[in-house]
Amino acid sequence: MLGARLALRCCGATYPQRTAGPCWQLYVAQTGPVSEWPAYTWPTSEAVPTCEARKAALASLGFTLAEGAEWEWTEGAGPEYHPHPVRVSLLAAADVQPLGNGVDE
Repeated sequence: MLGARLALRCCGATYPQRTAGPCWQLYVAQTGPVSEWPAYTWPTSEAVPTCEARKAALASLGFTLAEGAEWEWTEGAGPEYHPHPVRVSLLAAADVQPLGNGVDE
């Protein structure tokens, strides 16, 4: 089973494109180099992408939630090496499958 991750990049993203500030990024973890993983980055904002926005982002990457899968959220402390005070970090994860595997596209 493949897994999608949704994370707030507190200092912006550098891959697949650089952003000027905080943004949400969705990626599908796979075997192989991280630079080859499908990724979708929302414009600079700290607002959590809606379920519909996440669904559309997954579809643009060629994936959909696996049957019965739901987003599961975890909370932790951000890394101490960032040039700002430590912040709460949010990460969501869900099982996904490629579009066209017997699911609606």
